[in-house]
Amino acid sequence: MSKNPVYITSEALKRQEDAIERIAAMPERPQSYHIVTYGCQMNAHDSETLAGMLEQMGMLEAKDRKEADLVLFNTCCVRENAERRALGNVTWLNELKKKNANLIIGVCGCMVQQPHMAERILKQYPFVDLAFGTHNVYELPEMLEVLLASGNRVVRLAQLENTIAEGLPVKRKNSNKAFITIMYGCNNYCSYCIVPYVRGRERSRSMDDILREAQTLLESGVKEIMLLGQNVNSYGNGGQETFPALLKALDQMGVPRIRFMTSHPKDLSDALIDAMAGGKHILNHLHLPVQSGSNEILLAMNRHYTREKYLERVYSLRQAIPNIGLTTDLIVGFPGETEAQFMDTVSLVEQVGYDAAFTFIYSAREGTAAAKLTGRLPEQETSERIGRLIRVMEESTQRTYQSMLGQQEQVLVESISKRDAAMVSGKGMRGITITFPGSSADIGHIIPVTIIQSATNTLKAKRLTEGE
Repeated sequence: MSKNPVYITSEALKRQEDAIERIAAMPERPQSYHIVTYGCQMNAHDSETLAGMLEQMGMLEAKDRKEADLVLFNTCCVRENAERRALGNVTWLNELKKKNANLIIGVCGCMVQQPHMAERILKQYPFVDLAFGTHNVYELPEMLEVLLASGNRVVRLAQLENTIAEGLPVKRKNSNKAFITIMYGCNNYCSYCIVPYVRGRERSRSMDDILREAQTLLESGVKEIMLLGQNVNSYGNGGQETFPALLKALDQMGVPRIRFMTSHPKDLSDALIDAMAGGKHILNHLHLPVQSGSNEILLAMNRHYTREKYLERVYSLRQAIPNIGLTTDLIVGFPGETEAQFMDTVSLVEQVGYDAAFTFIYSAREGTAAAKLTGRLPEQETSERIGRLIRVMEESTQRTYQSMLGQQEQVLVESISKRDAAMVSGKGMRGITITFPGSSADIGHIIPVTIIQSATNTLKAKRLTEGE
């Protein structure tokens, strides 16, 4: 359970509102912005908040960073590759700044929140104007005002990690789907994971605040809400404010489609399974990261469950919700992982029968317990293993897709298909992309279909006709 969140005061939020008004009145302020987002849905939602504040300052979103007066990189640090990509793109912007001295470049998010990273960025990239961490998102207006007034670089990294800021403006990417962050931070300290160190300890928003936000979204026409948190299963402020209770309240509100992620297996309770099974609007998809199928590796990862416990939870889910779609995260090459332990992961994938999985090669993160472990595997070996795992996972996906032929689905249409202008595309209730004949008039509507064909990463369908 999360403990003692500290809400940003109304006075602090009023300072941001005042800074927004003053920036909007500046004739020399940036006229356009572009945000590049790396990482998870939490980062994506943070970027929507940053965009909301910039829009209130009178800026318009530029489709390309080359056309923007202000560029923000909202970064991820879960894996080394994400850091390299972000910093590589920041370096590329130096060429743009040589052509446009007034271009403002900012770097924010999880990567910046790491110890000494902000100082490294400013030293290594002197053309960066602004750097701030995950706990300072709400302070963007004040930071930008200082930068514009003084011309001096601005860095802010809050040390107080248990804060929550309510009522910030948001510019959502999709008018039919919306994120709601229900909690921040993580208390689990998995040995490979940097998230608790950059996102802080768990703290949950009040249920009343979440329900008010959901009601506003529902009234605006949003069809699907995704609840976000590093571990939504442990949401709660004591008493009646639990995650199953929150799901039931949203379900009764009538939000057409409710999703959530991410769920930690150790906190997947019977009450949560019952809430999912009994909900009219809670979609039959669960992202349940297992990371490894080996008990020895799970113990070294500090995951607090065994392979057997995980499989028992899968069994309970499928007993309660027979058509549930399960997805997962898998790590290959954790320090000391043997071939037999890797094969435990392969056999788990085959046993569970996932719809899909995110597969990763272990990436050491400075400051985590696993970074100190010996037994790092050679790159050639980890690459070969992940290739084998991906092939097994692809076979699992195809078995899932084949089993869905002839089934009916409900698709929230998101766009015209990129491959065929006569087709539309959207997510079904299991989170799988489904395409079928349609037009732009279908976008934003939930359409009933029948699955008729399986492709590599999508399903193809036909519309249900009356009487079917």
